[in-house]
Amino acid sequence: MNSEVWPEAIELGRLFAQRGHELSLVGGPVRDLLLHRPSHDLDFCTSARPEEFEPILRSWGHDGFWDMGRRFGTLGAMRRRSDGTEVKVEVTTYRSDAYDEDSRKPEVTYGSTLEGDLSRRDFTVNAMALRVPDLIFVDPFSGASDLANGILRTPIDPRRSFEDDPLRMMRAVRFVAQLGFRIEPGTAEAITSMVDRISIVSAERVRDEIVKMLLSDRPRDGVEALTDSGLADVFFPEIPALKLEIDEYHRHKDVFGHTMVVLDRAVALETGPDGPVPAPDLTLRLAALMHDIGKPRTRRFESGGKVSFHHHDVVGAQMTRKRMRALRFDHHLIHDVSTLVELHLRFHGYVEEPWTDSAVRRYVRDAGPLYERLNRLTRADTTTRNQRKARMFSAAMDDMEERVDALRREEDLAAIRPEIDGNAIMEILGIGPGPTVGSAYRHMLDFRLDQGPVGQERAIAELHRWFEAQGAASVERH
Repeated sequence: MNSEVWPEAIELGRLFAQRGHELSLVGGPVRDLLLHRPSHDLDFCTSARPEEFEPILRSWGHDGFWDMGRRFGTLGAMRRRSDGTEVKVEVTTYRSDAYDEDSRKPEVTYGSTLEGDLSRRDFTVNAMALRVPDLIFVDPFSGASDLANGILRTPIDPRRSFEDDPLRMMRAVRFVAQLGFRIEPGTAEAITSMVDRISIVSAERVRDEIVKMLLSDRPRDGVEALTDSGLADVFFPEIPALKLEIDEYHRHKDVFGHTMVVLDRAVALETGPDGPVPAPDLTLRLAALMHDIGKPRTRRFESGGKVSFHHHDVVGAQMTRKRMRALRFDHHLIHDVSTLVELHLRFHGYVEEPWTDSAVRRYVRDAGPLYERLNRLTRADTTTRNQRKARMFSAAMDDMEERVDALRREEDLAAIRPEIDGNAIMEILGIGPGPTVGSAYRHMLDFRLDQGPVGQERAIAELHRWFEAQGAASVERH
């Protein structure tokens, strides 16, 4: 293990020891060290108080220092190596976190021992430490054994642990997705019985755990654990609501199961770093998760034993915006994800009857910068077991993408504008600002989409033709 330990950790350990302070590498870096996985940031805990170790960090971290976590006993610093890579460290005084019954933020009290600090950590696999500079491994709760067996277990009684910090229940789900672990039965039972406690945690902190879960290697496992635990019922109820009761005739799919398949397929359709949708892509993964959340609200039993979900795309987009706002996602992401949900059925008509060039242009224009993601979401959403239908759909999508590529060689589809702007419309028609200008602009945009690039002369002729058809005499001229 010595050869794998960061030299910066050993150096900091010596600096702290010279001043009579204990320092230990803790949490994720120790876990990742045992898993032989890279860890980008180093977390430490210490017997010293922030005011005592601040001079050490300021001197060591000559490329950066921050103290945003001072009230939690945490200070950070950064140093660049000779090869240009950055080493970021955060050091926290031995502590324990506890929530008041009605508080959304934890209160911090300082502890006095490393073992006491470790007992307050979320799970045994994160309750291991490596004392530096002596490299003494400390594992009072058998975290190494749990790590080897892929088990998530709290160091202390899980009810007490989750009472102290309810966000740990979300972290359990996140580690299922990130590490592929299973939650120990007693810990899982405690989560299920205490799900209401998560409501005390701020929406922003819950959102951050959801994001980490979705960006992991196994987002489906995380979503299933989130739903099975009951946590999703509290802050993401649209997801468990997808578990629609299946009638005896099986007249519709299990929407939750379908959504999990779509999520898996969407992840598989992400690209490498130089591709159009580099993995992991939060926008695509959120859209895959939420694309059908409008179905429970729009389900109707029709005559002949059929089930319909008319307009679930539009309803789902509205629900997506509402839920993402409640979870405090940023406005840009909310717009992109809800747009994908609203457009996810748009392509299906192409399979039955290939579109005109005009319809293809409109599809690309409406998708805008989301075009590549929309196509991947659409492909992922095709989960039929009928191989003939699946091949037909794939071939139709291939055909449409080839047509888009061909049209793009002729024009910039994402930036289509009328060949005559509003100022030119007023000048050509001799009218002032008003509703007629807007109507003319919209007509010329439709004309541009229908006909493609036609040139100024033909565009002006079309504008005159349209204007005359509106009844030029009824429009007030200058």
